[in-house]
Amino acid sequence: MIKRYLESVIQSRIGKGKAIVLYGARQVGKTTLLEQIFGKDIPNDKILWLDGDNQSARDMFKVASIEAFKPLLGKYHTIIIDEAQRITDIGLKLKILQDNYGKDIQFVATGSSSFELANQINEPLTGRKVTFWLSAPSAQELVDTYGIVAEKSNLDQRLIFGSYPEVVIDPENARETISDLAGDSLFRDVLNLSEIIKTDKLASILKALALQIGNQVSMTEIAGLVGIDRKTVEKYISLLEQSFIIFRLPSYSRNLRNELKFSQKIYFYDTGIRNALINDFRPLDLRNDTGSVFENYIVSELKKKYHKDNLYFWRNTDQQEIDVILEKDGVLSAFEIKLTNKSAKLPNSFATAYSPDNFTVITKDNYLEVLTD
Repeated sequence: MIKRYLESVIQSRIGKGKAIVLYGARQVGKTTLLEQIFGKDIPNDKILWLDGDNQSARDMFKVASIEAFKPLLGKYHTIIIDEAQRITDIGLKLKILQDNYGKDIQFVATGSSSFELANQINEPLTGRKVTFWLSAPSAQELVDTYGIVAEKSNLDQRLIFGSYPEVVIDPENARETISDLAGDSLFRDVLNLSEIIKTDKLASILKALALQIGNQVSMTEIAGLVGIDRKTVEKYISLLEQSFIIFRLPSYSRNLRNELKFSQKIYFYDTGIRNALINDFRPLDLRNDTGSVFENYIVSELKKKYHKDNLYFWRNTDQQEIDVILEKDGVLSAFEIKLTNKSAKLPNSFATAYSPDNFTVITKDNYLEVLTD
């Protein structure tokens, strides 16, 4: 069983009078984590598990009133609603439950689509919830589970097939597993909970992004490649980001004349998903995109580690660039990502303008030390 950092964090918030909301992409281990915390073998009169993907569970929440919810509660001390974004007006309904029964019952909701669940929950549950984000297992969690030596030997496996729990636990079937994950199930919420009707265009956008990792992304260029307008591209990308499939890295700027101020890069949360989208699982020594895949992996791991802090990239018109800038508690750190141990220097213009507190070159030799300190 992979050790998850959030297990102890969520345990510390149980019984404190607030609903617990857990976000994360499908199949990253949300249900498994809750089973570890609450115990999957607890008698049915103590804990109730509901799955928002099932119509029977959705039917229980059709009417939002105290009277309608009374038969649902029974003698439970915990009610867990998986994939809660599939239940209409779930925020309002959780508010009613939390206001009237929250002192005696711990309510937990999970969601794989933040754009839907957050919109429904944030306003109704203001002051009534604590929110957590669960990613696929991080490098820190895998080191804690398997040890640093074993995990370092698995670098190629992580770059090619990613870090989803099932992929990690069953590496022999990694290709089949990640290919299935990159199919319809991963994008189910985007398709179900939005007005996307051109699924072929969504697939084309994802492939275009997969081939541009590490590069600045032009919405206009992608629109031309895919054959739809720029606003539609931006909408689709926003939905994919809010479904935890991709994320943006904005440019860092304090308005120096030659800085790029409005550029952005887009990375995948999981390199296995990225490789599945372009159907390329070749060994790294046979690929010409190994450096880009390594960069995506490191940026994604930094995102997992510092997801509550500000991450950027930096570039100027003289083509000077820094892969990742971290702004945390008033400390500015710069990271350059190189697969092999090549020399890299902090650009003088950036050093002069910002005087960063730290500069680290991340390679395959030291990446775990940087990601797990």
